[in-house]
Amino acid sequence: QVRLVESGGGSVQAGGSLRLSCEASGYTSSAYCMGWFRQAPGKEREGVAYTDGDGNRIRYADSVKGRFTISKDNAKNTLYLQMNSLKPEDGGMYYCAADHYRCLSSNRYNYDYWGQGTQVTVSS
Repeated sequence: QVRLVESGGGSVQAGGSLRLSCEASGYTSSAYCMGWFRQAPGKEREGVAYTDGDGNRIRYADSVKGRFTISKDNAKNTLYLQMNSLKPEDGGMYYCAADHYRCLSSNRYNYDYWGQGTQVTVSS
């Protein structure tokens, strides 16, 4: 059974940093493409960053390019999202997602497995 558990969320001031983690279990991490998505209250869930199974191919949403870094440690079955220079509009619930076949997709419906999310709040 595939399970994803996010952690690392919290409250920071604008300009601050957070590092999110997503620990995966129930499958071999290197075989799955993964991504980070976020959802603010009243808004659609949107993609933030994506990586392939090996963590070699990476893609970012334009809104986070240059500020966020996605990485994958397959030895630890863990996905990370380093978030720097945070803005109030970066706030929301952050989810990690995994899929065996579709890599680097910003379409949330292409991911079969999801975590429960971790909350990020950025104050101005």
